[in-house]
Amino acid sequence: MSNNKLIRYEFIIVGAGIVGMSVAKELTERFPSSRIAIFEKELKIGLHASGRNSGVLHSGIYYPQDSLKSAVCAEGAKLMVDFAQEHHIPCKKMGKVIIATCEEEVPTVDRLLDNAMKNNITAHRLDEQQVKEIEPHANVFHHGIYTPQTASIDNKKVLTTLQRILISRGVAFYFNAAVKAVDQHQQHIKTKQGDFHYDYLFNCAGSGTDKIAKMMGFAKDYSLLPFKGIYYKLHPQKNHLVKGNIYPVPDLNLPFLGVHFTRNMSNEVYVGPTAIPAFGRENYGLISGINLEAFRIIKDITLMYIANQQHFRALMHAEMKKYFKSHFMRASRKLIASVDFSDLISSNKVGIRPQLINTAKRKIELDYIIEQDAHSMHVLNAISPAFTGAFSFASLLVNRM
Repeated sequence: MSNNKLIRYEFIIVGAGIVGMSVAKELTERFPSSRIAIFEKELKIGLHASGRNSGVLHSGIYYPQDSLKSAVCAEGAKLMVDFAQEHHIPCKKMGKVIIATCEEEVPTVDRLLDNAMKNNITAHRLDEQQVKEIEPHANVFHHGIYTPQTASIDNKKVLTTLQRILISRGVAFYFNAAVKAVDQHQQHIKTKQGDFHYDYLFNCAGSGTDKIAKMMGFAKDYSLLPFKGIYYKLHPQKNHLVKGNIYPVPDLNLPFLGVHFTRNMSNEVYVGPTAIPAFGRENYGLISGINLEAFRIIKDITLMYIANQQHFRALMHAEMKKYFKSHFMRASRKLIASVDFSDLISSNKVGIRPQLINTAKRKIELDYIIEQDAHSMHVLNAISPAFTGAFSFASLLVNRM
């Protein structure tokens, strides 16, 4: 790339999702006179993971003490609630019950409460009667957990508010600006909107982060395996079955929380999501978003299936069945037994979880992964609870710069 007439920025951020914009916010507060630009491949913000998530601000109970997720989740949730209050963004503490549905899940209740204690998270062990006092229709097996700090927020309003604030602070947004190439030695980036020079680059491109990282010699042992999250909506006449949030006890060897019931800021109750392998990074529909990369994804799935780390085969068998509503119903009725087939209404809410896998170990990565050098940082595997912890995570990333 040529040195001539390059626009220079101290900081370039790739990706205008919640992580990228939170990093920009942190930079404007620490270095208010610096020139900052955000490059986004889409025509506007919020078209992918940041704009499609459930809007739940998680407590952090799922994550072990030594993880990056635990380091940023609880504090990030507090900062996000404060941000919502300051900028009049709809946000409400709904609380969450996490319930065991069989005897085999009871030990995981203890592990979750141990996480909560070590991470200083407010969480209460409940017996069956206590769960019913909070969520009368929950199908609990003896034990449950209540996290009163779990909140719901208007995630799209958070994104638009952040964008407005950043523009007011002089941050430049470039849309339709997919990255074509990076010369890390000259610190040049080539995009659809032209070529630019950076002093430091933050790669926060969501499902495209690994591609850009590989352009620069990073992410050598990693690949992206996208999972599709399909939701149903609870019929309005049955919304009374859920007061706040009802979640199952998850498999802590996997990053998925299982099908759950979530009441949003519009008082709609969504049921889901699935974790079905997708055949493209933006495979939101049945065939839309599928491209030649599907062959690579199928190869990775096959190798993961053969290796069978983290009970991958059982995960695949269970999730693929959820394409059929009858099997989705079974997962739903484990939490609320009174839900009928007609109570679940089809929804256009679909998300893609850009899940990172370790191709050498054939395993799913559970935590955030950060790779960097003197002039760039690559935020790999920024999956849930990335929205919840975004402000605290951004502080951690800038500290590591």
